[in-house]
Amino acid sequence: MSSHVYRRHDLLHVEPEAWREMLLATGRLDRLADEAQRLVEGWAERGLPVIVRRGAPGDDESAIAVGLPLPPTLGKLRLGFFIPPGHVAASVAALSVAEAARSAPAHLRPQLEAAAALGRRFGLWPAVFGALLWQHLTGLAYLRPGSDIDLIWPVPRRESLDELLDDLAELDEAGPNRLDGEIILSTGEGANWRELRGALACPGGTVLVKSMHGAELRCARHLFM
Repeated sequence: MSSHVYRRHDLLHVEPEAWREMLLATGRLDRLADEAQRLVEGWAERGLPVIVRRGAPGDDESAIAVGLPLPPTLGKLRLGFFIPPGHVAASVAALSVAEAARSAPAHLRPQLEAAAALGRRFGLWPAVFGALLWQHLTGLAYLRPGSDIDLIWPVPRRESLDELLDDLAELDEAGPNRLDGEIILSTGEGANWRELRGALACPGGTVLVKSMHGAELRCARHLFM
């Protein structure tokens, strides 16, 4: 097992030679259309990262479970692979909301800039994942008119959490696109911010918490005790 602890949503560069060997070993490209095959085959050589994902029970724990999504025009498939730890070239910095706003379609920029400003007010630096991330990284069309904007928020101080969630709900309601994403706990586990907000409003409310090892319902209030 790798001595480095990877978390969900971490971005990694893989050495091109290791990428080619992995594709040959898995043989998963035969089911893809020609254009999709070429994109995946050249993924590492283009300097594009993969994203760390949760593995399944029984997977080889000495390898790193990663994935990449194809753009909607190529089927919008989410492809999963396993990379030997020694072949990860480097971690890639998360894409900040502020940086994503500069390359996003014009109609999304005010909403993203407002999210970045919200983060600054709480001393947080939210990051982007999902369609907006992959469109920024690849230059391909991942966003569609109704695409969610997926954001990762580091957990704030408990006394600020309710205010942050309420402000996120206001940004979401104002649009133009639906804001989705997770609050990431200090353990690296994550909970959907909207579900967490609803659970905290109910005595004994539970929320689905995701980790590298699985997902389970927990009492929302107990997460911050």
